[in-house]
Amino acid sequence: MGKEFLKIIDPEDAQNTIAKLPINKTVEKVPLDEAYKRVLAEDIYAIINLPPFRRAAMDGYALKSKDTFHASEDEPVTLKLKGLVTAGKVPETEVTKGTCMEVSTGAPIPEGADAVVMIEYTEKQGDNVLISEGVPLNANITKEGSDIRKGELLLSQGVLITSDKIGVLSAIGMTQVPVYIQPRVAVISTGNEIIKHDQNLVYGKIYDINSYSISNAVKSCGCIPVHSEIVKDDYDSLKSSIKKYKDADIIITSGGTSAGAGDNLRTVLDELGKVLVHGIAVKPGKPTIIGLIEDEGEEKIIFGLPGYPVSALMIFRVFITPFLRKLASLPDFDQERKLATLKISRRYIAARGRQQYVLVKIKDNQAHPILKDSGAITSLAEADGYFLIPKNVEIIEEGTEVDVYSLEI
Repeated sequence: MGKEFLKIIDPEDAQNTIAKLPINKTVEKVPLDEAYKRVLAEDIYAIINLPPFRRAAMDGYALKSKDTFHASEDEPVTLKLKGLVTAGKVPETEVTKGTCMEVSTGAPIPEGADAVVMIEYTEKQGDNVLISEGVPLNANITKEGSDIRKGELLLSQGVLITSDKIGVLSAIGMTQVPVYIQPRVAVISTGNEIIKHDQNLVYGKIYDINSYSISNAVKSCGCIPVHSEIVKDDYDSLKSSIKKYKDADIIITSGGTSAGAGDNLRTVLDELGKVLVHGIAVKPGKPTIIGLIEDEGEEKIIFGLPGYPVSALMIFRVFITPFLRKLASLPDFDQERKLATLKISRRYIAARGRQQYVLVKIKDNQAHPILKDSGAITSLAEADGYFLIPKNVEIIEEGTEVDVYSLEI
């Protein structure tokens, strides 16, 4: 008896099934220089004041503000120069009434000083400095802890560590950063017709596409792809390959999901675990499989994508991307990143009873449907986005406005 689809379900039901899949997160500490684009696993509190000392915000002279109250261009105040403090140096003397010290931007403020006058309003004459403008208390001084005080929340758990966040962590001297471990995703490309790129292309064979495109899509979701060898579409080869990747957090296969005689993923899953979904009312991507594999008392998630490249990537974007990003603790995926609302350039007849994703080229302020089947990988190269046709709509007339969404993962 041939295999049959378990049940064709609506895309909303498939998404609800995925949303209920188990998610386990673990934490590790990595060196600061390896934390870029990782996700912070704990709240980080400032362990020092930032800045950690009073410092000059401008090049100029540190002094007592009272000494400048009557200074003007016509009647400058003369102060005794007691020395120079540059960034990184510790002042060796304090400022007293009638004196000043030259300071560079970022230099510690000497004891006794309560303001800095900008160098533009001064004139050095030997050991004296003429001040031609009065300054108020704390002028041009960055106070200790004015940025953030010790013990205050610096970064929140769940934030994506970008270059600016690296700078913040560097400022408090953090060397080891607690981050979520990046999920490992095994990517298995199946099919008797698929060959590696270093093999000769003979009649009836095609080069492997999906393991490369899907692996890079996995990377964009904050996960680590684990390449597999190309697997023949037979029961024993597929079963052996799936069992080999028991240390992966997720397994994604492409091919071997439809009801044809040469497709074995459903049979393997029935033995190793259970099938949750086999068939989604969408085009392309109808024969998608979602299942769980029993592994030493734990359940491992497996997604079975169709073999056609366009189908595989579209199903990945719509259904798998949000889940992998959640697993990797990345910010929520904007499922409907609308590029524009445009008029369709021609009449389009949709698949009856299925929600359809139609690739389009944007040209002359119109959405031009790309009329290639889901096996044509070049349609993705031509596409600027896609629009969605609900399953209860069969015809989109020329000139109808459609919302065009980004294909970017």
